[in-house]
Amino acid sequence: MAIYTAGFAEWSAERFFVELNERGIDQLIDVRLNNVSQLAGFAKKRDLEYFLRVICGVTYRHEPMLAPTSEMLKDYRSGKVTWAEYEERFVKLLDSRRVESLMSREIFEGNPVFLCSEHRPDKCHRRLTVEFLGERWGIESTVVHIV
Repeated sequence: MAIYTAGFAEWSAERFFVELNERGIDQLIDVRLNNVSQLAGFAKKRDLEYFLRVICGVTYRHEPMLAPTSEMLKDYRSGKVTWAEYEERFVKLLDSRRVESLMSREIFEGNPVFLCSEHRPDKCHRRLTVEFLGERWGIESTVVHIV
């Protein structure tokens, strides 16, 4: 089973939707805290949901429970905490939210992609989210980062 992740920063809309089509993605799980920002461009919630459905036949789900808090993001972006500290805080947040109990395993079914804005997956919560859920649910999968 493959679970995909993608960050839309540094992507053109064309490349983004071509990548999803070529990989047979059937559902997009948006793990951003703020999915309506003007900075999101083509990836603003209403636009993205429409484009996914019309261009790719992909369903859209926004799951803010899988997003960091605004304070966590601010602390990391300002350099107040290191990536290692952010990662530890984020995993504790997922644990305290009991996301593995509240989320349905169906988000791993089919050919899903987890989306946030960060281009690279090495310092991104979408990777941490997929790893956390896979581990908690005991699901063996290959995580494929579309970059």
